[in-house]
Amino acid sequence: MIHISYKPIKLALCILFASSLSTSCKKQLETNPLDKFANETFWTNETNARAALTGLYKAEIQMNSLAEFSPTDWWSYNGLLYLEFASDNAYDRRGDNSVFNKLSDGTLTSNNSNLDNYWMYTYKKIARVNYFLENIDKTPISADLLARFKAEARFIRACQYFYLSQYWGDAPLVTKTLTPSEANQVSKAKKQELVTFVARELQEAANDLPSYGKLTTAERGRASKQAALAFLGRIQLAEKSYADAIKSYEQIINANENNIDPNYSGLFNGTNETSKEIIFATQYLVDLAGNGMFQHNFPAIAGGWHLHCPLGSLVESYGFTDGTAFSYDDARYNAQDISKNRDPRLAFTVITNGDRFKNLKYTSHPDSTLSIDQLTTTKQATRTGYGLRKFNDEGFSGNLQNSGADVPIVRYAEVLLSYLEAKLENGDPITSDLLDKTINAVRKRSSVNMPAINVQSSTSLRTTLRNERRVELALEGLRYWDLLRWGIAKDVLKGDFYGAPFPNAKNLRIKSGGSKDPYSRWYVTSKSFRVGQDEHWPIPQNEVNINPNLK
Repeated sequence: MIHISYKPIKLALCILFASSLSTSCKKQLETNPLDKFANETFWTNETNARAALTGLYKAEIQMNSLAEFSPTDWWSYNGLLYLEFASDNAYDRRGDNSVFNKLSDGTLTSNNSNLDNYWMYTYKKIARVNYFLENIDKTPISADLLARFKAEARFIRACQYFYLSQYWGDAPLVTKTLTPSEANQVSKAKKQELVTFVARELQEAANDLPSYGKLTTAERGRASKQAALAFLGRIQLAEKSYADAIKSYEQIINANENNIDPNYSGLFNGTNETSKEIIFATQYLVDLAGNGMFQHNFPAIAGGWHLHCPLGSLVESYGFTDGTAFSYDDARYNAQDISKNRDPRLAFTVITNGDRFKNLKYTSHPDSTLSIDQLTTTKQATRTGYGLRKFNDEGFSGNLQNSGADVPIVRYAEVLLSYLEAKLENGDPITSDLLDKTINAVRKRSSVNMPAINVQSSTSLRTTLRNERRVELALEGLRYWDLLRWGIAKDVLKGDFYGAPFPNAKNLRIKSGGSKDPYSRWYVTSKSFRVGQDEHWPIPQNEVNINPNLK
């Protein structure tokens, strides 16, 4: 059943973040049964309203200090970061039968369990927001605070419909609490109706949200004007409304409250979560709201399950330090040290054979039979020869299923690259000054310091910009969406995919019926994205069985 009806709100919502817990809320949890908290008494004070609002952010995101085995939200680490498994950036260690892999390999069906998860949790979150908006006016709070609370709720709901519009296209548009009977009879709205709704809601939410610079330390993780404008820019880019996207991104840029952080790796490993580059992120907290991301992502040598395996095509997208494109035929390529002479972001993102992780040697060579991280098709280790460094805190020494590392959702680097894309696709003049304020500002952060991009033809710049976006935003959950909105998934997600090169390896995997790769790369998988079918996901079969209107 589609989850668009909602029961009276429960104070269990107030356990999202320690910073959101108040003594009053804790006492009420102790004295009121969680399933019997009366609606008429709940909305009587600001503390309860804040607890309810906090619950909208948290929704069903798994935060019980355990590994998240399937998506529980678009903004959970599993739900966001593992969408990369459906792209040409990464491979799921669980193999070709991984439900993420099947989103794009040509075998997607309406029975894919990830479709059920995303759909169910999305509409549960929408239901929470609808219920909140229908009741928040009862709370005796100031008009300004009321407007902000509503704006945050509308931002959260609009983002849910953003994802629905981008991945499903047509989907039910529900803005009020429904009875179970009503919920089981809803019909799909056209994609354009969802897009129009999202754009309007985000713009109106932005008008009432505080600017990023006005968020207090305790409010980190809540929506700001910039967060709403960034999502507005996303949907405008996707729908090719480039002039509108330019205006949205210019508001963020002209506010001058965000910047490019000099420290790239610290944005992802939990050591620099207050950076002004991070516009919006999911907040986790050790013990109270922990996640199991490290358990899933650490290599085996560090006690992890090595679920995340970067693909060779991603590694090959990182150029040499002088800005030229990578080539296996270039003398600077070093098979024994893949990151040598390369864009520094490669080493910040990927672990390669022979690298150190937590001061332990990572050995993924397929002939290294004694290594726990040996590249095979059977060990609980890499399937590509590469491991994940990005998002992993090598200084962490606690329970790998109890990490407090946040998951960035929107960064200022994305804003600058998206702004340049909008200007390019809108046919605006591309000047050296524009490049320096956008793509070169990203490339010139001190920990990266890659050469500047110069003015070039529109066709060349499009290729350059798309590759820069791939490298800068690598494995952050955006690549699959980018391929879909650019209309190139049909070309990119088709054919054979390889991992790391291992010259002279005895145990090199070769595609069945094929020949050895000329660069001695490990064969990983093949994809056959279906044109006209895989651009949008089918509605889960379980939902269609209940409600034929969703066919």
